[in-house]
Amino acid sequence: MALTDRVHTLGAALRARHGVRVHKLTVSAGFVCPNMDGTRGRGGCTFCNNASFSPQGYDGGDVARQLAEGRAVIARRTGARRYLAYFQAYTNTYAELERLRALYDAALAQPGVIGLSIGTRPDCVPDPVLDLLAAYRDRGHEIWLELGLQSSFDETLARVNRGHGFEEYRDAVRRAHLRGLEVCTHLIVGLPGETEWHARETLNRVLEAGTEGLKLHPLHVVRGTRLARDWRAGGYRPWTQDEYVTTAADLIAMTPPGVVFHRLTATARAPLLLAPAWCAAKWSVLNAIEAELVRRGTCQGGACTRPRPACPGLSFESRHKEATCR
Repeated sequence: MALTDRVHTLGAALRARHGVRVHKLTVSAGFVCPNMDGTRGRGGCTFCNNASFSPQGYDGGDVARQLAEGRAVIARRTGARRYLAYFQAYTNTYAELERLRALYDAALAQPGVIGLSIGTRPDCVPDPVLDLLAAYRDRGHEIWLELGLQSSFDETLARVNRGHGFEEYRDAVRRAHLRGLEVCTHLIVGLPGETEWHARETLNRVLEAGTEGLKLHPLHVVRGTRLARDWRAGGYRPWTQDEYVTTAADLIAMTPPGVVFHRLTATARAPLLLAPAWCAAKWSVLNAIEAELVRRGTCQGGACTRPRPACPGLSFESRHKEATCR
């Protein structure tokens, strides 16, 4: 039994919806962050060095060129011919509406691109931006609004200098759902001051808000951050792989089968990664999560007594009911 038999992954969901393999292609379009430019704060989140997850850097240049390069890599690896343009680095709705439209249009005009995945903050999705994304969805494009929440605890968000609270997230999800947009929520496990209980409670609150997708990230310490200074001074202890795997398995079991997991771990590499070392090895973490689910006899949503395929692509409406996969 593979991990995808136990967890409803984005790859399986996209294949069920579109009948073919669909890959994300990362785009870095020169956005900034209101938590760095003084609008919401200065210095950004204590854990954030965007270079750790954005290999193109601050601005990867022409959108068409970036997507063409990404297509070439994916074609060699998997042969896939359908893609989502993933606007990842910084806050990808933080610009004038016409600039957003031009960037998104440029991505959707590229061969094989069937939709967008837009990474942003809950406090940076005004109604006109949501209307723009809903218009793309209404034209048949696959659209995901990816909201970086990280924790539902306002004291944690203040501790890491996030610049928004849980209420902004809940409001953003509500307004996205009014337009029928699907939301993927980013959660970081192991934030300073948080325990396994905080991770479980955050998931409960996010599920209550009605998210359609989840990304789980272990907190890792990277160069050039305030978290790195705290770690060097002994003020932060990174979680062990066993601690993360146990908590990730708990969260998977708590999550209804209709919710789509876009990611179960995250990595960074030397020389940026300082700690923990296991965050450099994606597949060992995924294999450990699978082994823990097998040991427990657990699938997403609870007990798993026999192999089952990933849930088929569900309609937006059905995701807001108690979904099961038999």
